[in-house]
Amino acid sequence: MNLPYRFDTPSMLVMIIVATAAMALAIAVVRPARREGLGLWALALLAHALAYVLLLTHALLPDGLGLVLANASLSLALALLLGAVHAFHARPLPRTPMALPVLVVLLLAAWFAQDYRARILVTCTVWSLQIALVVHALWRPQRPAQSRGAWLLSGALSVQALLLVARGLWFIGHVPPGPGFLQGGDFDALALVCSHAVLVLASLGFILLTKDRADAVNLHLASNDPLTEIPNRRQLQRTLARDIARAVRERQPYALLLVDVDHFKAVNDRFGHAGGDAALRHVAHLLQQPLRQQDLVGRWGGEEFLVLLPATSATGAQLVAEKLRQRIERTPCSHLGQDIALTVSIGRCAEVLEPGDEPGHLVETADKALYAAKRAGRNRVESASLPRMHLLRGAQAAPARRPAGAEPT
Repeated sequence: MNLPYRFDTPSMLVMIIVATAAMALAIAVVRPARREGLGLWALALLAHALAYVLLLTHALLPDGLGLVLANASLSLALALLLGAVHAFHARPLPRTPMALPVLVVLLLAAWFAQDYRARILVTCTVWSLQIALVVHALWRPQRPAQSRGAWLLSGALSVQALLLVARGLWFIGHVPPGPGFLQGGDFDALALVCSHAVLVLASLGFILLTKDRADAVNLHLASNDPLTEIPNRRQLQRTLARDIARAVRERQPYALLLVDVDHFKAVNDRFGHAGGDAALRHVAHLLQQPLRQQDLVGRWGGEEFLVLLPATSATGAQLVAEKLRQRIERTPCSHLGQDIALTVSIGRCAEVLEPGDEPGHLVETADKALYAAKRAGRNRVESASLPRMHLLRGAQAAPARRPAGAEPT
């Protein structure tokens, strides 16, 4: 293939070497807290740059050694990409699938050191298979939760595999214009440009993949309690405000349960803070089991949990609350070979919501019911109704809400 202008392949190689090394350095310097394969990806870029250095300077090494090492280095770069994908998924490095293609390319490139066409066919075949392994590892056995970067990475590598196949097929039917890559003509030069563009896009895809995951992790940390891994107070407040607005608009019933672990201080005193933490995780787990998909349980503060039950009547909320109370009472927490017996008191507020009902009103009412359950002996469910008169007369009749954890347990 002859173009109206000529590529200067050595100059292009120098530019690609500098750009690839700079990209590798940038990825290595960033050093995020969660590496997730970025280090291996940076090494792959360095191996890629090294391959082009060897290709550019192969005449300085004896008996085609530079060309053999250059092909093996490109195979090593793809092997490191495979390792980076496995590291991203927190899997062990696949040592055999990483090492075997590099060894095969090294041996066959040495065997066909004087046969440029055979060397091209061999390397294009092996490299295409390596790319297929990388893409497969990215999507299987489970696909990434954040797929923007995965699609960009997969698309770029798939284009590279197609270019390699096209290059191999082209050389089957055409006589190479020269004895090596630097003398391979415009087709090889164009393939070089396309391969570098694909490498840049693939690297951006992998960076985007790790960034999207980091954003998801940060969002999870901002919305979930680090001890129990359930929604925290902030997330509960957001969800409660959204649910109540919808319930008021559609005149639907809404129920809220405020759950408090009984005698939690005694649990901490007897089993230590590790035992107390285990008890809270245990209760959080039990509270989630019988709930519907649209329901939500979160940690309200201290040993208190809030259960949101959209479109739930007072009767339904009572059944759910009793089921939760009994489940916790009958399922002790196992901690370091000991069983920690637990009970909970539950305050329930369930109403068909009307204009003027606000999240704070429901929480305050459930808190009053919880306080009544504590006074009545604990390990029970009590209910209270929204005192809607205070909506007309202001807050003068409504006592300040008890801070979470202030009630003696």
